Amino acid sequence: MMRSWENRPDTVVCDEPFYAHYLKVTGLDHPAREEVLAHHESDWELVVDGLCGDVDALIFYQKHMTHHLLPEIGRDWLLAMTNIFLIRNPREMITSLVKTIQNPTIDETGLPQQLKLFEHVHRETGTIPLVLDSKDVLQHPKTILMQVCNRLGIPFYDEMVAWPAGKRESDGIWAPHWYASVEASTGFMPWQSKEEQVPDALESLALECTTIYEQLAAHRLQP
Repeated sequence: MMRSWENRPDTVVCDEPFYAHYLKVTGLDHPAREEVLAHHESDWELVVDGLCGDVDALIFYQKHMTHHLLPEIGRDWLLAMTNIFLIRNPREMITSLVKTIQNPTIDETGLPQQLKLFEHVHRETGTIPLVLDSKDVLQHPKTILMQVCNRLGIPFYDEMVAWPAGKRESDGIWAPHWYASVEASTGFMPWQSKEEQVPDALESLALECTTIYEQLAAHRLQP
């Protein structure tokens, strides 16, 4: 999705700006941990200042992972943003996540935080935020993105569904560990059912995630 928005002529993007703060506070040993801490701002207040500052573009697309928004990080600045929640079938998400994090916790999936943030934005703004299901996006990319642009009151560009392969300067320093398929992509790959199964040890996690996912999916934008 970040590739899609960055390929617009009027947009700049930001890749997981709170990741360094998240790693610093939690002490988690993620791939490229030291590189992330060395190259990215870890003071969350300075990060927020940058996210709320001026950019040389009409649109500032910020890609966030909700579990990076640790409790000490303020939430008021988010209310000045247009929040769009991207969800994914938990079983597909877990089989992908375990390739990098072998025994993920419920908090590492980001789903509880995503639901809490969705409810916060809904409560404080009185409007239901946009929710996109990744399966819908992959099956109907142009239809979904045209609807999103219409809801946001901005033009749709065909460049949002096709882009050149390769690395981007906007990618986080962690890209070599996480973005191989993204760097190879030239558009949205057609959705395919995954053959991998959730490990038995993570079945209870999958069920817990599914309960949260279904609450968010009830509000998803329909193709």
